[in-house]
Amino acid sequence: MRLNEKAAIITGGGRGIGRATCIRFAQEGAAVVVADVDEESAKTTAGEIEDEGGKARPVIVDVTDKASVKNMIDTCLNEFGKLNILVNNAGINRDTIAAIMREDQWDLVMNVNLKGTFLCCQAGLKPLRDSGSGRIINTSSIAALGNIGQSNYAASKGGVISLTKTLALEFANYKITVNCVAPGATMTPMFEKVPDNLKDKYRERIPLKRFADPGEIASVHLFLASDEASYITGQTIFIDGGISVGL
Repeated sequence: MRLNEKAAIITGGGRGIGRATCIRFAQEGAAVVVADVDEESAKTTAGEIEDEGGKARPVIVDVTDKASVKNMIDTCLNEFGKLNILVNNAGINRDTIAAIMREDQWDLVMNVNLKGTFLCCQAGLKPLRDSGSGRIINTSSIAALGNIGQSNYAASKGGVISLTKTLALEFANYKITVNCVAPGATMTPMFEKVPDNLKDKYRERIPLKRFADPGEIASVHLFLASDEASYITGQTIFIDGGISVGL
């Protein structure tokens, strides 16, 4: 198994891409901390993993709060004795056009998506360094290239790409790789709320003419977390059915 004897934290692990990644990592031998702001979804995902014979621990986390993030890291270390992989997947959107966007809508999205990623990376540095070959995988989005009605979300996800590149340089001395995935439209609970007519229009713009399944994003997470990706750092992989090629 590709992650045998590894310990991983996945934020936003209760649902969508995070849930798929937790399950995939556990299937590949990792002990998983399912970290989510929603206690019920974290417990449900962890329970599914344990029912299949895997190791999982649900943890409630607010990635915008330094103390909460520290508790998440400490829980992983206390439960599994180490941290090898950190997947920063937690994210939110509060879409509206820039002309009428409220300050609290801007601040909340930036705090969760960008500040939250930074706090988790900062808190995870020491145990990842101690592991001898740590992996950080951050989450951007196709929206980082620009999208109407998402100035806050796009800015936060563009910031994650820049943060990833900088941390890849800073953390290289500790033998930690830092990479980023940028999904396109993926059939998560958040995307499923989009009206069908808008989904149809968006699908037509995608060269592969379909949306991603969360498991397809989890497969890239798995590759970047594995020994096969040991010489890859500072990169952003767009997983978008080819739509970014046209942009």
